[in-house]
Amino acid sequence: MEGFSLKSRAIAFAMCAGAVAFILAVAAASEGTITVESAGRALIAAIVCGVMCWASAERSIASTAGAIDSAIERLASAANGDLQSEIPDEVRRCVPPLAQAMDGLFRQLHDNLESVQRLAMFDPVTALANRTNFRRTAERMLAELPPGANAVLYFIDLDRFKMVNDTLGHATGDVLLGMVANRLRAVADRFAAEGSIRAPLIGRLAGDEFTMFFPEIRNLRDADRIGRGVLFALSEPFALAEQEISIGASIGVAMRPDHGNTLHDLMRAADAAMYHAKALGRGRTEHFSEFLAAQIAERAQLESDLRAAVDKDQFALVFQPQVSAADGRIVGAEALLRWRHPDGLKLPGAFIQRAEETGLIVEIGDWVVASVAETISRWGKLGIQQRLAVNISQRQIDHAEFFRRLRAAMHAARAPASLLELEITETLAMHCSSEVLEAIAALRADGASVAIDDFGTGYSNLARLRQLPVDRVKLDRSVIEHVVDQPEARTIAQAVIGLVHGLGCEAVAEGIESDAQAAVLRVIGCDVLQGYAVATPMAEEEFLAWVRDVEPRRIAS
Repeated sequence: MEGFSLKSRAIAFAMCAGAVAFILAVAAASEGTITVESAGRALIAAIVCGVMCWASAERSIASTAGAIDSAIERLASAANGDLQSEIPDEVRRCVPPLAQAMDGLFRQLHDNLESVQRLAMFDPVTALANRTNFRRTAERMLAELPPGANAVLYFIDLDRFKMVNDTLGHATGDVLLGMVANRLRAVADRFAAEGSIRAPLIGRLAGDEFTMFFPEIRNLRDADRIGRGVLFALSEPFALAEQEISIGASIGVAMRPDHGNTLHDLMRAADAAMYHAKALGRGRTEHFSEFLAAQIAERAQLESDLRAAVDKDQFALVFQPQVSAADGRIVGAEALLRWRHPDGLKLPGAFIQRAEETGLIVEIGDWVVASVAETISRWGKLGIQQRLAVNISQRQIDHAEFFRRLRAAMHAARAPASLLELEITETLAMHCSSEVLEAIAALRADGASVAIDDFGTGYSNLARLRQLPVDRVKLDRSVIEHVVDQPEARTIAQAVIGLVHGLGCEAVAEGIESDAQAAVLRVIGCDVLQGYAVATPMAEEEFLAWVRDVEPRRIAS
């Protein structure tokens, strides 16, 4: 019976019931002697019984089955996305409970789909278009613009939103984001009401980043007016948590077609302009410019060159000695990274930040890890007992796995851990996670030492500093720069050295540029000296020769 409808099956059943009734009526009426007259009466009775049985079955079963068939067809169309068409009348007439259930089901499905659509396309905090929605809609709007038509994209980043989140909590921060969205809508409505500017598309990309896209503005003057309006609206205090909160915003502006015709180009230009506004002091609007375009091109070229440097093994380590302030003997060296660029040797300051931004610092860090382990292994075999210090970048210290890889590399190279020193900047040391501290402690348990670098430039929590596994503290060059000619500088340096000793650590002064500085630092209690006055950074062979030739001596007594 597969392929037949319920109604056809019900009709077949009614016909069978009628036939059975007919046969039974014939059998009952023909008991005894059968004559022509009795057979005729039996046949008439059988026909009447069969027809009535068929009619009753057809009416009670086939009509209901037909309604169910219609319901099945309606459900099939709903499965294909049709939630709007009416429930068939015969379903409502023959099976009212089923019709009511289908109505409720379709309403619930429709509401659920609308909810999913909102979640997929709109930010739940601000009800603005989310990143995906904004990009798709803006790209469509750009495609519909006539060639050469002006349009403007604003990239808006709140200036002090993180402080609100940190002090008042994320729930209050979400309320503030909703209020920001309302002010952006009010600015958009005000300019659109003037009649000469189309209503914009407003979106929240992520966090405290918002975008506004105005299609078909007349000129740069209109773009400036809108920018000032947005800036003013967001600079006004917000009544929040029974107090007034001022945050402000930095805004980057990109124009079509001057700064690009695609959304990708406009977003990149507006983003660069926004960061430029922040660098200039925040709370301002900046347009994309040729200067920023040159910076973007320069960063892109630097990234490309860095990737090539990783592939072509263009990096090298140089070593700067560290000597005892008391007698001039060599106590260690700092491994410094250099890039053998085709245009000349580059120092880390020229590329490390970009390497961290692009994530290439991970690959560069892996190369440094392997090179340091191999170097320490060679030095150990040569009988060199001076430690080798290596700098840890922000990207590396965020991941305990880096320190685990370093430990594994040391074990694989059979390098004595006692010759390894990790240098971590003061600011990074204050924010190490417990997992990172455990990984560092494991290296320290193997014999490695830990130094705090650039001490005196950050905001140290002395209680936390006392808890960290630290052996040495390196004074930033700004602390020791004027110790020769300024009594106040000497007093500060001596106090810092006393603090370091109080923590049970050695004090290391880096950036020593004269024998006079070395002499003063030795007198006020510094333990280790490093800088150009001692020795410049050297390649490994040169450094090993320097170690062999230098006899223990007192530095600038």
